[in-house]
Amino acid sequence: MTVKDMVYAALFAALTAALGLLPMVAVPGLPVPIHAQSLGVMLAGGVLGAKRGGLAMLVFMALVAAGLPLLSGGRGGIGIFLGPTGGFALGYIPGAYVVGWLIERFWSRLNYFSAFIACGVGGVGVVYLLGIPWLALVAKISFTKAATGSMAFIPGDLVKAVVGAIVAVSMKKAYPMIRR
Repeated sequence: MTVKDMVYAALFAALTAALGLLPMVAVPGLPVPIHAQSLGVMLAGGVLGAKRGGLAMLVFMALVAAGLPLLSGGRGGIGIFLGPTGGFALGYIPGAYVVGWLIERFWSRLNYFSAFIACGVGGVGVVYLLGIPWLALVAKISFTKAATGSMAFIPGDLVKAVVGAIVAVSMKKAYPMIRR
């Protein structure tokens, strides 16, 4: 791990924290708010790649666990991971890794569609794969109810995946030195 890797990881952890400053929207009946921070997962993986993107989210989650109020709504502390949103939060780490891994696989032929797929699979799919079962378990609701309720977030997450794809492809064109 180079100093440059650590600086990039810290930068994208900070970017994800800054996205938490945007107002969140509560969804009636679910303890999970709509927020912009999942875009940070897609940006970290899409721009930095698997290793550095996953590291960026690991740094971000370590800061949250340490008690810094970096999650949307000014939330932080180890209790976040034990609550209903804990699975989604922990999903940021593998989510960014998977986005980056897919971007790296598509790198030589990266376009907006392949970048969108990478952001959707990692930044939405992986995060939901961990978040929905955890939500069902902690909130004591059925998996079906947790999954159905989470569908309210899909349109916004797909918009974030489009933004993440545009940024990833633009960064490849503008800054080819951020190689994998």
